Amino acid sequence: MAMDAELQRLSVDAGAALKAAGAVLATAESCTGGWVAEIVTATAGSSAWFDCGFVTYSNAAKQRMLGVADATLKAHGAVSEPVALEMARGALAHSDATAALSITGIAGPGGAVPGKPVGTVCFGWALADGRIRSETRHFDGDREAVRRQSACHTLAVLLALLGATPQDPVARTVP
Repeated sequence: MAMDAELQRLSVDAGAALKAAGAVLATAESCTGGWVAEIVTATAGSSAWFDCGFVTYSNAAKQRMLGVADATLKAHGAVSEPVALEMARGALAHSDATAALSITGIAGPGGAVPGKPVGTVCFGWALADGRIRSETRHFDGDREAVRRQSACHTLAVLLALLGATPQDPVARTVP
C-alpha cells in the first residue's frame, strides 16, 4: 500500500471537504481490502472526519456487516452497482458517518466472469442528505494498479459530490 503523492493529496482534499461540510466518512471496501481506510487514516487530523471502515470481502460479510440483501447479490452479483449502493447505504446505517463510499470489483489476475473482465470495479456513494451515486469503471493494469486506481477514483468522486449542489450532474440520484 504505497502512499504516493496523488493518494495523499486526494485524502487531504477529501478530509478538508468533509470537515468543511461537517461530514464524517465511512468506507465499505471489497477488492481494495481497506486501502481507502488506510489512506485516510494516514492523513493527520482524520479523526475529525473519519468514523470507520468495513472490509467485506465475502458475500456473507457484505450481508452480515452492511445489510446487503441476498436477493441483490443473487440478481446482480457482488460486482454490480446495486450491490455497491447497498454497501454504501449499509456503511451509513451501521456507523456514525454522514458520507459513505463503497468499492467492489475484480482486481485480478483471476475472477473474471462473462461481461465482467478483470479491472471491472463498481462504486457507490451515499450521503446522509439522501444523495446517492453509483458507477462502474474498467481499469487496466495488474492487481495493485486496479486497486490503486479504484482508491483514487472513489476519493475524487467523493470530493466532487461534497462540492456539488443537488442539481449538479455529479450528484444525480440513481435508482
